[in-house]
Amino acid sequence: MLDIIEPNTPDQLDAVRRLCWEYHAYLRALSPFDAELVDAFYPREKYQKIVDNLEHEHASPGGAMRLALKEGEPVGCGMYHALDPDTAEIKRVYVTDAARGTGAGYALMEALITQARNSGFARILMDTSKPLKSAQKLYLSMGFTPRGPYQPLPEIGEGHILFFEMTL
Repeated sequence: MLDIIEPNTPDQLDAVRRLCWEYHAYLRALSPFDAELVDAFYPREKYQKIVDNLEHEHASPGGAMRLALKEGEPVGCGMYHALDPDTAEIKRVYVTDAARGTGAGYALMEALITQARNSGFARILMDTSKPLKSAQKLYLSMGFTPRGPYQPLPEIGEGHILFFEMTL
Protein backbone atom coordinates (compact mmCIF):
# COMPACT_ATOMS: atom_id res chain seq x y z
CA MET A 1 0.00 0.00 0.00
CA LEU A 2 1.25 3.47 -0.92
CA ASP A 3 0.51 6.50 1.26
CA ILE A 4 1.45 10.13 0.64
CA ILE A 5 1.67 12.09 3.87
CA GLU A 6 2.71 15.49 5.10
CA PRO A 7 5.78 14.77 7.24
CA ASN A 8 5.38 16.23 10.70
CA THR A 9 7.22 14.07 13.21
CA PRO A 10 11.00 14.19 13.72
CA ASP A 11 11.29 10.65 12.28
CA GLN A 12 9.30 11.62 9.18
CA LEU A 13 11.35 14.77 8.66
CA ASP A 14 14.56 12.75 9.09
CA ALA A 15 13.26 10.34 6.44
CA VAL A 16 12.77 13.26 4.03
CA ARG A 17 16.28 14.49 4.77
CA ARG A 18 17.72 11.00 4.09
CA LEU A 19 15.79 10.81 0.83
CA CYS A 20 17.06 14.25 -0.21
CA TRP A 21 20.64 13.06 0.33
CA GLU A 22 19.88 9.85 -1.61
CA TYR A 23 18.59 12.03 -4.43
CA HIS A 24 21.75 14.15 -4.35
CA ALA A 25 23.90 10.99 -4.55
CA TYR A 26 21.67 9.51 -7.27
CA LEU A 27 22.11 12.61 -9.45
CA ARG A 28 25.87 12.71 -8.86
CA ALA A 29 26.14 9.02 -9.85
CA LEU A 30 24.48 9.51 -13.25
CA SER A 31 27.77 10.50 -14.88
CA PRO A 32 30.94 12.46 -14.16
CA PHE A 33 29.36 15.46 -15.89
CA ASP A 34 26.20 15.16 -13.77
CA ALA A 35 28.35 15.05 -10.63
CA GLU A 36 30.00 18.28 -11.76
CA LEU A 37 26.60 19.80 -12.53
CA VAL A 38 25.18 18.86 -9.11
CA ASP A 39 28.28 20.22 -7.40
CA ALA A 40 27.92 23.50 -9.32
CA PHE A 41 24.25 23.95 -8.34
CA TYR A 42 24.32 22.32 -4.92
CA PRO A 43 27.78 22.14 -3.36
CA ARG A 44 27.68 19.96 -0.27
CA GLU A 45 27.63 22.88 2.22
CA LYS A 46 24.80 24.67 0.41
CA TYR A 47 22.79 21.46 0.09
CA GLN A 48 23.34 20.70 3.78
CA LYS A 49 21.80 24.08 4.69
CA ILE A 50 18.81 23.38 2.42
CA VAL A 51 18.27 19.93 3.90
CA ASP A 52 18.71 21.22 7.47
CA ASN A 53 16.01 23.86 6.88
CA LEU A 54 13.44 21.85 4.89
CA GLU A 55 10.61 22.31 7.34
CA HIS A 56 11.10 26.10 7.33
CA GLU A 57 11.53 26.65 3.59
CA HIS A 58 8.65 24.34 2.69
CA ALA A 59 6.25 25.21 5.50
CA SER A 60 2.73 26.48 4.88
CA PRO A 61 1.42 28.80 3.61
CA GLY A 62 4.23 29.29 1.07
CA GLY A 63 5.31 25.70 0.71
CA ALA A 64 4.59 22.05 1.25
CA MET A 65 6.42 18.78 1.69
CA ARG A 66 5.22 15.24 1.06
CA LEU A 67 6.62 11.84 1.97
CA ALA A 68 5.72 8.62 0.14
CA LEU A 69 5.40 5.53 2.31
CA LYS A 70 5.14 2.03 0.86
CA GLU A 71 4.01 -0.47 3.48
CA GLY A 72 4.98 2.17 6.04
CA GLU A 73 8.56 2.57 4.75
CA PRO A 74 9.77 5.93 3.31
CA VAL A 75 10.29 5.52 -0.45
CA GLY A 76 10.02 9.04 -1.87
CA CYS A 77 9.65 12.72 -1.23
CA GLY A 78 8.83 15.98 -2.93
CA MET A 79 8.29 19.59 -1.96
CA TYR A 80 7.58 23.07 -3.20
CA HIS A 81 8.17 26.63 -2.06
CA ALA A 82 6.81 29.96 -3.20
CA LEU A 83 8.83 31.94 -5.72
CA ASP A 84 6.27 34.74 -5.57
CA PRO A 85 2.61 35.00 -4.44
CA ASP A 86 1.36 33.32 -7.64
CA THR A 87 4.17 30.84 -8.35
CA ALA A 88 5.29 27.66 -6.60
CA GLU A 89 8.49 25.82 -7.51
CA ILE A 90 8.54 22.04 -7.08
CA LYS A 91 11.88 20.70 -5.88
CA ARG A 92 13.57 17.43 -4.94
CA VAL A 93 10.97 14.96 -6.19
CA TYR A 94 12.68 11.63 -5.67
CA VAL A 95 11.60 8.02 -5.54
CA THR A 96 13.93 5.18 -4.48
CA ASP A 97 14.86 2.40 -6.88
CA ALA A 98 12.58 0.02 -4.96
CA ALA A 99 9.58 2.31 -5.52
CA ARG A 100 10.11 3.18 -9.17
CA GLY A 101 7.25 1.96 -11.32
CA THR A 102 4.83 1.79 -8.37
CA GLY A 103 3.12 5.11 -9.03
CA ALA A 104 4.89 6.80 -6.12
CA GLY A 105 6.31 9.59 -8.30
CA TYR A 106 2.91 10.29 -9.83
CA ALA A 107 1.23 10.25 -6.41
CA LEU A 108 3.82 12.65 -4.96
CA MET A 109 3.42 15.05 -7.88
CA GLU A 110 -0.37 14.84 -7.71
CA ALA A 111 -0.30 15.66 -3.99
CA LEU A 112 2.03 18.63 -4.53
CA ILE A 113 0.00 19.98 -7.46
CA THR A 114 -3.24 19.65 -5.50
CA GLN A 115 -1.76 21.40 -2.46
CA ALA A 116 -0.32 24.22 -4.58
CA ARG A 117 -3.70 24.71 -6.27
CA ASN A 118 -5.53 24.65 -2.90
CA SER A 119 -3.03 27.19 -1.54
CA GLY A 120 -3.95 29.65 -4.27
CA PHE A 121 -0.95 29.43 -6.57
CA ALA A 122 -1.66 30.18 -10.24
CA ARG A 123 1.26 28.21 -11.64
CA ILE A 124 4.02 25.76 -10.84
CA LEU A 125 7.56 25.88 -12.19
CA MET A 126 10.14 23.13 -11.97
CA ASP A 127 13.29 21.81 -13.59
CA THR A 128 15.04 18.51 -14.16
CA SER A 129 18.14 17.34 -15.94
CA LYS A 130 18.32 15.78 -19.39
CA PRO A 131 19.22 12.24 -18.27
CA LEU A 132 16.06 11.95 -16.15
CA LYS A 133 13.84 10.77 -19.03
CA SER A 134 11.25 9.11 -16.77
CA ALA A 135 10.80 12.32 -14.81
CA GLN A 136 10.36 14.32 -18.01
CA LYS A 137 7.78 11.83 -19.29
CA LEU A 138 5.90 12.00 -15.98
CA TYR A 139 5.83 15.81 -15.92
CA LEU A 140 4.62 16.05 -19.51
CA SER A 141 1.93 13.41 -18.88
CA MET A 142 0.64 15.45 -15.94
CA GLY A 143 0.21 18.61 -18.02
CA PHE A 144 3.50 20.43 -17.54
CA THR A 145 4.84 22.17 -20.62
CA PRO A 146 8.47 22.85 -21.51
CA ARG A 147 9.65 26.43 -21.14
CA GLY A 148 12.84 28.42 -20.93
CA PRO A 149 14.78 29.09 -17.74
CA TYR A 150 12.90 30.96 -15.04
CA GLN A 151 16.01 31.70 -13.01
CA PRO A 152 19.62 32.51 -13.81
CA LEU A 153 21.36 29.41 -15.11
CA PRO A 154 25.07 28.81 -14.67
CA GLU A 155 26.77 28.16 -18.00
CA ILE A 156 27.41 24.52 -17.07
CA GLY A 157 23.63 23.93 -16.95
CA GLU A 158 22.85 25.32 -20.40
CA GLY A 159 21.40 22.58 -22.56
CA HIS A 160 21.37 20.11 -19.65
CA ILE A 161 18.69 21.54 -17.37
CA LEU A 162 15.14 21.43 -18.68
CA PHE A 163 12.42 23.72 -17.35
CA PHE A 164 8.69 23.08 -17.06
CA GLU A 165 5.56 25.05 -16.20
CA MET A 166 1.98 24.20 -15.29
CA THR A 167 -0.85 26.69 -15.09
CA LEU A 168 -3.22 25.82 -12.24
